Amino acid sequence: MPATTCAKALQLWQEKHEGANPEEAEIIKLMCLIPPIEKLDSVLNSLVNVKHLSLSTNCIDKMIPLPGLKNLQILSLGRNQIKKIMCLEEVMPDASSAAVGASLQQLWISYNQISSLDGLGPCVKLHTLYISNNKIASWDEVSKLSSLPQLTNVCLVGNPIYEGFTRKSVRPIVMKHFPGVKTLDGEMVTGVDNTDELIETLRTKLVEKYGSLDKAFEGYGDDLAVSEEEFGKIMAEFGIEGVSAADAFRHVDVDGTGQVTIGAFKSAIG
Repeated sequence: MPATTCAKALQLWQEKHEGANPEEAEIIKLMCLIPPIEKLDSVLNSLVNVKHLSLSTNCIDKMIPLPGLKNLQILSLGRNQIKKIMCLEEVMPDASSAAVGASLQQLWISYNQISSLDGLGPCVKLHTLYISNNKIASWDEVSKLSSLPQLTNVCLVGNPIYEGFTRKSVRPIVMKHFPGVKTLDGEMVTGVDNTDELIETLRTKLVEKYGSLDKAFEGYGDDLAVSEEEFGKIMAEFGIEGVSAADAFRHVDVDGTGQVTIGAFKSAIG
């Protein structure tokens, strides 16, 4: 069965909305079509008034230039086959018109195949980015979000960078690479969480028991690098096990290298 074209999708939308003109509509939802949309095309440029365009749950393989959507504020492309964020910089033929990205405030693009956060540069008004369950595997990609002046609400859960972390333990790493985040994975970021309480408790226990951190770690050289498993065994000696030990490790391993030195740990909790 051939895919649904964008023109056909708009025709179906018009029939569903009692003959309303899609060119005048501010909200257009072309979701979950059977057969699905596979290719975007320039007919979408006719939606000159649209503020919210949803194309979620189709089989779209790539983004295309849509210079006609000068009023677009919300773009939903979740659950497709998109591999790259692109074409948000395209401008209208009229040089005075802004790029599509210049008006965009929310981008919902979870459940795709995106591995890079390049292409968001033009989105100077973007405040919400949901890009969960993609293929982002490098923390350097998250650092790129700092170039977006209004972005504060992001969802990254389900990407390879989160592998091995709890949502709680990954927060300090996200905040290091993207300090502007205020809402992460649907939860407010306060800058203080249970990991901070754990570190404070651990420091207090070690000092109470041994008199100082140096004495607690006597026999372990500051330059000794340990894996999370090895770190867990050391923490078990101090009565810190399981998730708590893992959270303590990741509190120190902010770069996600999988190793920390004893000296770095002492410095982090000292």
